[in-house]
Amino acid sequence: MSKSRNLSKQQLAVLEDLFTGELDEQGMLDKHGVRPDRFERWLADETFIERLEQRMARAHRQSRLILARYAPLAAAKLVELTHSDKEETARKACLDIIALQSSTGQRMPPDARSASEPAELLPALPPETASRLLAALAEGVSGKIV
Repeated sequence: MSKSRNLSKQQLAVLEDLFTGELDEQGMLDKHGVRPDRFERWLADETFIERLEQRMARAHRQSRLILARYAPLAAAKLVELTHSDKEETARKACLDIIALQSSTGQRMPPDARSASEPAELLPALPPETASRLLAALAEGVSGKIV
């Protein structure tokens, strides 16, 4: 693999457009006048790939931060929906909460702790919430959800 010290202005512009532009890959290459074979050579360049990987890691971090920022709001909205007058909406909200608790209530994500730390359990669903959810599910089709 070839190794270059610095990326050209064209390479930097292509990288920027890959993450901020609205064009697909071919459209972006056309915009910058880069032939596919040249782009393939860039993809074999360690420096270009390293910079690309850094941008991808940053994009993933930003995504996780956005999701983390809005998770409490989404959870609150989901709990609100359990009080819906529409039985099906309330039932689905209950099921979503239970499914969410099952999928996230087990252990912390691997990237949230170091390899030497033991896996910690996340806090359990509060008993009154769990009780209300189960009661709502039990009522289901037979009656109005309280």
